[in-house]
Amino acid sequence: MFRQPRHRGHPAAFASVGGLALSLSLIGVYFARSAPRVGRPVMVRGFSVGTANGATTGTTYLAGRGARFARRVGGGGSGVSPAQCMSTGNVGSTAVAREGVATPVVTHEAYDIVKVDELSEYGARTTLFKHKKTGAEVLSVEKDDENKVFGIVFRTPPTDSTGIPHILEHSVLCGSRKYKVKEPFTELMKSSLNTFLNAFTYPDRTCYPVASQNLKDFYNLVNVYLDAVFFPRAISDPQVLAQEGWHFELDNEEDPLTRKGVVLNEMKGVYSQPDNIMGKVEMESLFPDITYGVDSGGDPKVIPSLTFEQFKEFHADNYHPSNARVYFYGDDPVEERLNLLDSYLSEFSERKVDTTVKWQPLMDKPKTVKGAFPAKEGKYMASVNWVVHDEPMDSEEYLATSIISHLLMGNSAAV
Repeated sequence: MFRQPRHRGHPAAFASVGGLALSLSLIGVYFARSAPRVGRPVMVRGFSVGTANGATTGTTYLAGRGARFARRVGGGGSGVSPAQCMSTGNVGSTAVAREGVATPVVTHEAYDIVKVDELSEYGARTTLFKHKKTGAEVLSVEKDDENKVFGIVFRTPPTDSTGIPHILEHSVLCGSRKYKVKEPFTELMKSSLNTFLNAFTYPDRTCYPVASQNLKDFYNLVNVYLDAVFFPRAISDPQVLAQEGWHFELDNEEDPLTRKGVVLNEMKGVYSQPDNIMGKVEMESLFPDITYGVDSGGDPKVIPSLTFEQFKEFHADNYHPSNARVYFYGDDPVEERLNLLDSYLSEFSERKVDTTVKWQPLMDKPKTVKGAFPAKEGKYMASVNWVVHDEPMDSEEYLATSIISHLLMGNSAAV
């Protein structure tokens, strides 16, 4: 939407771990091909040039790429988002040559094989599985790369600005059924051999990626994340929502009650920046009828209206295997990947989950919207925005729109 990406965990992980960037590139291809064609806002230097289709389109303030929110421990660093790593590959035969020998495609009794592709320039095979019992889609990327990557993604479009997706992303990593410590994420940051450990909240989906070069450590990370997203302590303990979302505090008897919370405090900082306030006004005016018109990170004025019942319901509705996409990448055994994942998915049954983002109808005439931000008197900001389509664009149309936006507003030498 309009935030710079902030990544939790290793501040330069994407820049320093080539295997992770490559795996996310391959995953970007998969999501682009398989995602429902729904509207995605594209922001270019704060100017909206409309919507694009495909789940790999990020939505932040610069160039529409990157995670909206991500928790962070320790130092700064902007990193690079999964969407920024996206590229495409040639799809060829269904076997990959490993030292001159074509390896067979792995099958598993709990999964159907939907598609097998070879990305020849990467020397990688991608197999798209569908879990028989739940319908969860699993992309397995086989490549001789010791940096092993896992991720699970849920589509989580909010209907209001209470920040449920953002708060839930924080909360699920605060203990789970098997891992009962208060902050498993913090413990993993200190003790694991991870090369990447993070979580991202986008305006329409929430992502949980991990990576490690050590096989045992990698599967431990996968176990922690799967248990966290499916069986978090947060849905049975209101104190987690109070800690990560919002709660009242009273330091002294004579002082007034104040509201505090990890996400609430974070979003107060976000909303203190004029650029972010203007971006919020832009998105509300461009997409008033769909999820991109609300704030998935949370509006500080609205966050305190979130109840524990709403919080639990959102998790139950969205954090289900039928609403998930899972990916593995690296040189670990495919059979072990599928076995580990099935041990969690098999506890669920398939159900219908409709989290599709609808299209925003085009406006019939221009409109002017005004907003206010804290600043010295006499300071103003202006923005011109367009919604350019209300149906899927083909590749040529999308490329043309991107070129036009770059020529008009893409750099200091723009027209």
